[in-house]
Amino acid sequence: MNQPSPGGPLPADRIIVSRIALFAYHGLHAEEAKLGQRFFISLDVGLDLREAGRNDDWNSTACYAGMTETVQSVGTGQRFNTLEGLAEAIASALLATVSRLVRVTVRVEKPAAPIPAIIDNVAVEITRFRPGA
Repeated sequence: MNQPSPGGPLPADRIIVSRIALFAYHGLHAEEAKLGQRFFISLDVGLDLREAGRNDDWNSTACYAGMTETVQSVGTGQRFNTLEGLAEAIASALLATVSRLVRVTVRVEKPAAPIPAIIDNVAVEITRFRPGA
């Protein structure tokens, strides 16, 4: 079922890429910048996949490998103080480089966040839409 948006209905079709692992140096603390740590990035992108499915046509979908490369490039190519900044940069890069995407949800997980408590994970998840979508 399509969801309403300002520009009309959005495709309900999705591609999901789960937990792309990165070793990077994001965070507020000097130790994080020096030592680095693991991050996991997940993508949930919205696009119309009818043509790709009907015709079994790779050119009518979004390349999973290309999206993964974009995540790796942004995630290791610059340093962010916040998970929010990293997520925003990834979402912007994907919308700029993958023309078929109408919506992108980016989840950034930081399992070793320096919090004085026993936690499994800290995560930020954002959703962004292509302008006019």
